Amino acid sequence: MKAKVTTFENKSAGDMDLDEGVFGLSSRPDLIHRMVRWQLAKRRAGTHKVKVIGEIRGTTAKPFKQKGTGRARQGSVRATQFRGGATAHGPVPRDHSHALPKKVRKLALKAALSAKQAEGKLVIVDTAKLADLKTAKLAAHIKSFGWRSVLIIDGTDLDPNLTWAARNIPLVDVLPQQGANVYDIMRRDMLVLTKSAVEALQGRLV
Repeated sequence: MKAKVTTFENKSAGDMDLDEGVFGLSSRPDLIHRMVRWQLAKRRAGTHKVKVIGEIRGTTAKPFKQKGTGRARQGSVRATQFRGGATAHGPVPRDHSHALPKKVRKLALKAALSAKQAEGKLVIVDTAKLADLKTAKLAAHIKSFGWRSVLIIDGTDLDPNLTWAARNIPLVDVLPQQGANVYDIMRRDMLVLTKSAVEALQGRLV
């Protein structure tokens, strides 16, 4: 599969071969959905907590006698039905992550890359570097392509000027190739890969 390569100044820089097994798969929204759920579940802290009856401060005495008052029997003022009492069936600290086979995770990343390629929202640039740490320069490059929401994935080592400049622009993310993931790819409209990122991803996923 041939793909056009451009420069970061939006000028032609030849062609590049893309592996069909990475960028040419059929649509698999089910896999992408499973992978996004796995990623979001794994990042949850799981530190939410409510107090159960044993953790509520207060007397352990029975509030009133069992019979003869005409009221419903009660065993504790710390029970859930009383103001200031415990919370029934509330959240407690837990691990929200769940298992997802490595083969499925790998195939989901391929499906996400293939989806961007099929939609015409994959752009390959020769390099992604800025001569100066100027947000305005990066904003001008992005504007020349007509991008609004974009993820830029470079090789193993990111250009520090590009990384710092992108922090000040909304809806623009920069990642190294080892950080490429389904959630970040799908949450941005355009996906920009450098040639070194394409080579690294193909070497990793083929």
